Amino acid sequence: MPKPKILVIDDEQSILKLVSAYLRPEGYEVYTASDGTSGLKAARAYKPDVVVLDIMLPGMDGVELLSQLRRESDVYVIMLTAKAEETDKIVGLSVGADDYVTKPFSPRELVARIKAALRRQHSSSSLRDRNVLVFRHVRIDTGSRQVWVDDREIELTAIEFDLLKTLAEHHGMVLSREQLLEKVWGHDFFGEIRVVDVHLGHIRGKLGGEGYIVTVRGVGYRFIDEVI
Repeated sequence: MPKPKILVIDDEQSILKLVSAYLRPEGYEVYTASDGTSGLKAARAYKPDVVVLDIMLPGMDGVELLSQLRRESDVYVIMLTAKAEETDKIVGLSVGADDYVTKPFSPRELVARIKAALRRQHSSSSLRDRNVLVFRHVRIDTGSRQVWVDDREIELTAIEFDLLKTLAEHHGMVLSREQLLEKVWGHDFFGEIRVVDVHLGHIRGKLGGEGYIVTVRGVGYRFIDEVI
């Protein structure tokens, strides 16, 4: 089995060294970059399984880097943000980050997040088949991980696809944020629950509005489209 590849992009050498020191004993192949331009080049060259990305980088910042990366890859991205900058977290998630960790952070917590992301990826890939969920307007191929609205293919990140698939598999049922976190991120996820709201907002925009994912106030979310 090849070693999972982790790319860490941060302009603080102390953080690069610290995170690498915690990841390598876990059996990961670790690559580092200290600015946005070299980080994007490294992501393209090494095809990492997880990217740890600081939002504040010299030159090309983390948001711009992530925006470009999302045009090419659905790699799992954990964004590092300043503890006080709530706006940074929302911007990062809206651009396509899958999770975030605030600075200062515990290296053990970051390693736990990475392990959870890799477990989710392994579970998702091992369970793929050619099952297609077919509705009046939406079609979801769980094998190829493709989504169409009518005849238009929709590009989703890995997390977005898993969220939509989970809701569609429970068509008509209301799932709480906690249930969605457990089913998509895993029971050992201990990040911020609002990541669900941000990612679902992103999915709605790509689907063309709020018609397919309905908010049930005070409870959660429900997928609605006519079964055919």
